[in-house]
Amino acid sequence: MKTFLTFFLTLPFFLLSLTSFSIAENDQPAEKTGLELFCSPELIDLTTNWAASYESQYPNKKVTISKMTSEMALAEGQLYLTTQAQLSSDALNWQMVIGHDVIVPITSSNNPLLQEIQQQGIHAKSLALLAASELPNWEQVLGSTANAPFTMYLTDNEELLTKIANYTNLDKDAILATKLSSPKELIQTVQENIYSIGFCKLVDLINTDSKTFNEQISILPIDKNRNGRLDQFEDIYQNPEALSRGVWLGKYPRELSGKVYAVASSQPSQQNALEFLNWLNGSGQELLAASGYSPLSSRAKTGNTQILTPLSEPINLSGSTSGLPLGWLLPGTFVIIILAIYRFSRSKRKKLPTIDSEDLGMTPAMNESSIESPAGLFYDKSHTWAFMERDGFVKVGIDDFLQHLTGPLTQVKLKKAGTKVHKGEKILTIIREGKQLEIYTPVSGIIKAQNQSLLDSPTQLNTSPYADGWVYQIEPLNWDREVRLLFRSSTYREWLEDEFTRLKDFLAHAANANSMVFDHLILQDGGEITDQILGDLAPEIWDDFQTKFIDSAR
Repeated sequence: MKTFLTFFLTLPFFLLSLTSFSIAENDQPAEKTGLELFCSPELIDLTTNWAASYESQYPNKKVTISKMTSEMALAEGQLYLTTQAQLSSDALNWQMVIGHDVIVPITSSNNPLLQEIQQQGIHAKSLALLAASELPNWEQVLGSTANAPFTMYLTDNEELLTKIANYTNLDKDAILATKLSSPKELIQTVQENIYSIGFCKLVDLINTDSKTFNEQISILPIDKNRNGRLDQFEDIYQNPEALSRGVWLGKYPRELSGKVYAVASSQPSQQNALEFLNWLNGSGQELLAASGYSPLSSRAKTGNTQILTPLSEPINLSGSTSGLPLGWLLPGTFVIIILAIYRFSRSKRKKLPTIDSEDLGMTPAMNESSIESPAGLFYDKSHTWAFMERDGFVKVGIDDFLQHLTGPLTQVKLKKAGTKVHKGEKILTIIREGKQLEIYTPVSGIIKAQNQSLLDSPTQLNTSPYADGWVYQIEPLNWDREVRLLFRSSTYREWLEDEFTRLKDFLAHAANANSMVFDHLILQDGGEITDQILGDLAPEIWDDFQTKFIDSAR
């Protein structure tokens, strides 16, 4: 053991003597390595900001930017930044998503109806009604007090027209809009025609210097849940960064968002291109929001890393070309020594069982497609369901959405048979390891029976929420009227899209802003949430969920 330690303690001094030669050889300043980027015109400002930040962070790197033209063909070995995934009609390009762009409806800030529009918001059906009307008028969507002609303007851009058609569920030929040649002309026209609206990209509205919106133009807020008012969670229009984050959280219609791509004729292999792509996927994401674009989610960045890593050699952005940088040599040596001594000492002890990383499963994601909603049932905003049986009694229970959030339940508290309840009253308490939620009844009536098997096996609410996990059998008192307030399956699934948006909004606010790990666990993909997310969260989060999510929806 003494000989072993003596060897490792003298090793650093031997290596230090060798580094003097390395210092002499590497004392010359590194030459700058160049990268040429081609970008589409709408990305010039963003690409310029990227290039400046990259060169500032790595002074040995030099980036030159050229503007793409519509006739430009993809050249082998070149890198292109664009909002179009397919640039060549001959073959598929290599592509990687590096950000998201947003299409927004706008009107003049002097529009006399602006305040009313901002209170109500607009949604797909109202836009479809106006866009397809021969004589459109604002009173068609705002009421008789808003008697003013409506005009829609678009830039002559096929991609933009396609997205609006998808959002409004109209054929492109059915959209009666005046097409203008450029975003600049569109914005000017909307300013002059104060009752009109236009559609353009978010980046077209941003003042480059101040990173704020054009003061003469207002973005029309989207009433995503179509309830005739702009709710707090839908208010994401204060500044470009807030809107970009709202898009990332799913608070904005997916049909109106696009993507920013890095494109090449084939998989990039040059080291300078791979280094820049890796940087775009990391530090470069921070510049997107300020320029009117939305950054990638953590899962998307991880996917890009997997795409790039097999293609690239170990990336050395420092500019050194002679192996491991000198600054890491001595610290690395000492790390090796400590590890060697640790491993040697551990080998003398009894080995303990270990867990192979392959044994650790990934927690599945929770999204709209993972929620079951059998046809024939009626669903309530309290995340409960109701079903009238042939004998006239109504069975009720909790929906699949709620059990996906809580994970396996450990206890329930039930009301006694014979209890009279009114719609919206607390009827059930579901508990997981002491943390609990109060659930409200979807119908009024007298409880005739309770599912007593839940007292011994509350997980039936998780494994079979619509069958074995029923909660009560109720004799209804006002079924004909109250059933009209409930959702059928198809409408319930549309409503669920907005519930997922509300859920992500709640989780984003609940997350510790200084904890990247917590944020990653909650919002894996900006559109997908970890299954059973409430399960391991603290009791105070459950309390907040009760008041800010369940109670606020009543």
